Amino acid sequence: MIIGGGDEAGRGAVIGPLVVSVIAVSKGKEKRLSDIGVRDSKLLTRRKRDFLFDEIKGVCEEVKTYAISNEEINSAMRSGVSLNQLEAMRFAQLVDSLESNVQKMYIDSPDVRAERFGVRMRLSAKKPMRVLGAKVEGKEKGRMNSGMRVISEHKADARYPVVSAASIIAKVIRDREMERIERESGVEIGSGYPSDKYTIEAIKTNLASKRLNPYIREYWKTLAKIKQRKIKEFVGFA
Repeated sequence: MIIGGGDEAGRGAVIGPLVVSVIAVSKGKEKRLSDIGVRDSKLLTRRKRDFLFDEIKGVCEEVKTYAISNEEINSAMRSGVSLNQLEAMRFAQLVDSLESNVQKMYIDSPDVRAERFGVRMRLSAKKPMRVLGAKVEGKEKGRMNSGMRVISEHKADARYPVVSAASIIAKVIRDREMERIERESGVEIGSGYPSDKYTIEAIKTNLASKRLNPYIREYWKTLAKIKQRKIKEFVGFA
């Protein structure tokens, strides 16, 4: 039996990509992920994540990633496509690209209604899927009795090693992308999250230099507040 896991890194950032990742691993090797130290990427040091990156690839049957650029995010939001919709579409694309016959796919859901994210994936995917907890009516009811079973849950990265592994893969890829952006822009940007003082300072500086424009998400409240010089209201420091 092959099971899969999916997670992302960079969802709440104002600079840099949102990286989504899915992995496929045989059920017999799932315990190996825990044995090598796989856990939620947020609980690991960068050094540990970098070490586990290659270890995870060695255990898994397949590892797939996609970096949703700020340009793609900006374009989607201009067109009225939500971040949840865009993320679900890219997850579906990765799942479709898997050659392994995955019977179960565990996904860390960003939606307030966890199963709704799974439904959005199903609607975008070419492979048949059944979403745990989702209601299916009409003609789809019979058709959706077969196919990959999708378990879309909140905090799945803390519950399932396959999702934790996907979160580590996504985080390492995003960290490397952030390093590339720093090299190309010549600006120290920190993590890219609005809670990071280096990120805030980089965006404030960019109001004049514009060097970070190719890497900034336009439709973030953070950016609007910075443009209005209301930094103290947002992060609580001068």
